[in-house]
Amino acid sequence: MKKMLLILALAMVSFANAQKGTILVGGNFSYNSEKNEREISPTKTDALAFSPKVGYQFHENWTVGAELSLTYSKSSIEDGEGKYTAYKAGAFVRYTVPLNETFSVFADLGIGYQNQKNKYYDNGSLTSTNGGNGIYTGITPALFINMKKGFGLNFSIGGLGYETLSYDLDDEGYDSDYSKFLVNFGKTVNIGISKNF
Repeated sequence: MKKMLLILALAMVSFANAQKGTILVGGNFSYNSEKNEREISPTKTDALAFSPKVGYQFHENWTVGAELSLTYSKSSIEDGEGKYTAYKAGAFVRYTVPLNETFSVFADLGIGYQNQKNKYYDNGSLTSTNGGNGIYTGITPALFINMKKGFGLNFSIGGLGYETLSYDLDDEGYDSDYSKFLVNFGKTVNIGISKNF
């Protein structure tokens, strides 16, 4: 029995060390389209988001790297149209605990800069625009499933976050500051892919 436990422990350590010194590449992608074909003021919204990450695993449990998030959406209602663009750029640190050769749990702590911009058009002419800049931070626990040779799926069900935005002057000469603290465990489900090289 002791030999079995020793072999199992050595297998776990060798699995953990196999990832040390590797490059992590991963991310999420999403697209959704929504239509409301009501008789008065029908609406349509298309949204696209892409969130890549690149990191270096310098220790069997620790990875540091850069993250980026790009979001674009377009909404139309009768003769009007709205366009929303946003991006986040920052750094992350990840702590990973291998459970066995297939499953690992990890938590990402990210922090960085964010920018958002809204533009509104009426009959093809730009009528108003506003945008804001700020910071974000968040922690996201997740599960990694190793499919083959470091390539796998990441599953997360929310996390903790805080963000701020300082908006430019609007058309009426007002500016505004915005902040949000969120706890959304179980409210969102994200599935991503990653690969260690």
